[in-house]
Amino acid sequence: MKVYSSDFLVIGSGLSGQLFSIKAAQHGTINMVTKGSLTESATARAQGGFAAVVSPDDSIELHVEDTIRVGAGLCHRDVVESIVKDGPERIRDLVEIGVEFCSEESTGAYELGLEGGHSKRRVLHVKDHTGEDIELALTKRLKSEKNIEVFENHMAVNLYVMNNRVHGAYILDENTNEIESFVAKIIILATGGSGRVFLYTSNPDVATGDGIAMAFRAGATVMNLEMVQFHPTLLYHHKVRSFLISEALRGEGALLLGRDGQRFMPDYHKDAELAPRDIVARAIDTELKKTGANHVWLDISFKDVAFIRYSFPHNYETCLT
Repeated sequence: MKVYSSDFLVIGSGLSGQLFSIKAAQHGTINMVTKGSLTESATARAQGGFAAVVSPDDSIELHVEDTIRVGAGLCHRDVVESIVKDGPERIRDLVEIGVEFCSEESTGAYELGLEGGHSKRRVLHVKDHTGEDIELALTKRLKSEKNIEVFENHMAVNLYVMNNRVHGAYILDENTNEIESFVAKIIILATGGSGRVFLYTSNPDVATGDGIAMAFRAGATVMNLEMVQFHPTLLYHHKVRSFLISEALRGEGALLLGRDGQRFMPDYHKDAELAPRDIVARAIDTELKKTGANHVWLDISFKDVAFIRYSFPHNYETCLT
């Protein structure tokens, strides 16, 4: 059995895995394994952007309270506070790596979007292809780091545990069908979620919960496995594979309409189309069951074409093709 040794073993090559690896490369050697290609993750599918407090009209406290409110009493406040406070610094990390978030021409301030559950505009974005641009910038930087070696088409099978400590992982080389051993001082699971276990999802094919399962088998406690978020708006078409339609469209006024052409979200939440995602998803599901329809409509036809092409070029071009 081949054995690979490093200071850090990172399993997963999405935003979290790549950003950690870039930072950790200053402190030691990294072996990164990913079961597909380096860029095969959910990162590139993110369109709307990242919510962070970067405006003087916003505050950490308000962002925390928005999150607690939308979390329906299930959030751990200390975790929410930590993530929200850390947000601006993570944005600075991405900018330093090369991500160019959209900014206002007149002031140079970030062009901030509005999405469900937020009481302020705080979503930084790159048009409607934020994740793709972030992935390109991260991958370019990652490949320039001499301390990082990437093993593509290598699927993690199990963690190696001895004396209640994880020392590495057994990895399947998908090219040779041989098991290899990767050992490290520190192991990072950045394997993403498990949305692909459902037939209809915006998640990529690789999002099958491998990291959660490996951690569980190694003795980790897992929780809230029933909490799987579904993006409410994907294209419905009988001839093409569905793709995500950015929530930012609703932030700019797009309306959800039933088969009768009438809005239905005001019947479910005071924020209507900008209600939290779980409420929007359940509302759509309820409408489909009530009416027998197989889809609802997302209408932004009242916006000028130039605005749509400027703000949502990816969605515009994809729908045209």
